[in-house]
Amino acid sequence: MDRLIYTAMTGAKYLLERQATLAHNLANASTTGFRADTVGLRAVPTTGQAAGTRVFTVETTTGSDLSQGPMMATSRNLDVAVQGQGWLAVQASDGTEAYTRNGSLQVGADGTLQLANGMQVQGTGGPINMPADAQTVVIAPDGTISAKTASSKLPTNLGQLKLVNPPATDMTKGLDGMFRQKSGDPADADPTVKVASGTLEGSNVNVVESMVGMIGAARQFELQMKMLNTAEQNEQKAGTVLGA
Repeated sequence: MDRLIYTAMTGAKYLLERQATLAHNLANASTTGFRADTVGLRAVPTTGQAAGTRVFTVETTTGSDLSQGPMMATSRNLDVAVQGQGWLAVQASDGTEAYTRNGSLQVGADGTLQLANGMQVQGTGGPINMPADAQTVVIAPDGTISAKTASSKLPTNLGQLKLVNPPATDMTKGLDGMFRQKSGDPADADPTVKVASGTLEGSNVNVVESMVGMIGAARQFELQMKMLNTAEQNEQKAGTVLGA
């Protein structure tokens, strides 16, 4: 009887976690550059001499969908979108180098180029400082940033965005929503990665698929609960028969 309980109990547990993942994806359907989380389930035999025939459900293939999201023209000079594969390097709050597809840039209070959450954008030579009197900012396809200032009619080269493209299998998503290499080492700049200025990449969450997935997970959870109820009823009947 407990074999049924093992399967139903662990299945219900991870279906709840799958619901949470899908709900998180839906909540970020409009977040710039967001990469949808993925999750899968598989059956694993229980180890131990007395439990060799028991099977429980575990979470597997947890990761992220790295497919490109839709491109949206903004005509804002400090908006950039990575074209194809690649990442924009930033300095995370813990001091490590992290990577994002969110190219909505802004100038921080200290004059450096940052994301909206305050993370400092990294250039190939370190942080990129923006002049206080910058009037026109241009970001080239290779990430080179130049600006015209009130004191100079000619564009001034301010630096180049650090664009990287490590293998997808080496990337992992942190709790802060930023990506890093599994080794923890910073990735090398890749000159083949290009960006489009005046454009942002939207979330790659498929709202319809996520909604269908939530409905399916809810029905599967109900099935696991029915299995647990059936196991309880069978145990009661068995106890009645044995006690007769």
